[in-house]
Amino acid sequence: MEFTLHYRGELRSNGRPEHKHELRRHFHRQLKDLWNHLPLSVFYPKLVAATLVDEPKEGQVSLVRKKQGYTFVPLVSESVALVAELTVLLLWPAAPGAIVSSGGDIDNRLKTLLDSLKYPSEANALPPESSPSSDESPFFCLLEDDSLITKLSVETDRLLEPVNSKAEVELTIRVHTRQLKVMYATIGLA
Repeated sequence: MEFTLHYRGELRSNGRPEHKHELRRHFHRQLKDLWNHLPLSVFYPKLVAATLVDEPKEGQVSLVRKKQGYTFVPLVSESVALVAELTVLLLWPAAPGAIVSSGGDIDNRLKTLLDSLKYPSEANALPPESSPSSDESPFFCLLEDDSLITKLSVETDRLLEPVNSKAEVELTIRVHTRQLKVMYATIGLA
């Protein structure tokens, strides 16, 4: 399966949980729409809807992960044997290559981005007083864990538009998923 995520706004180096969750909310809206289209719309009842209310039955595959009042649904998960390859185009308001020396290093910005694409599994990954809004149940995210990224390609270039801050970027994230093993419950995701 292939699709593209988009973001325009601040991408901070060493982003705090509040910033990462703000990004996570942005991507949730796009992923929620993705689940309404084929092939995912076929799998919604099998992998998500049945386990939103009840605990998964013995042998039932579920993508639902509950944490701090949220019901997260990561698309790329070990339970469905999916991995992801990401190709990121990062447009930045400086000359190509200057992202390393101007306003923060690229690896910490990418860490913020990757953390925002995954289920917040760590104890302090969500802001303390955060709770889901009415359109965030379930809350869709891309990855169960960033260890499920098998390939990451990043290209930086100059953003040729006015910006509000030095941390503002425009991101295009091309996602390609691969299924490592085909299971009866997930036939068609491959």
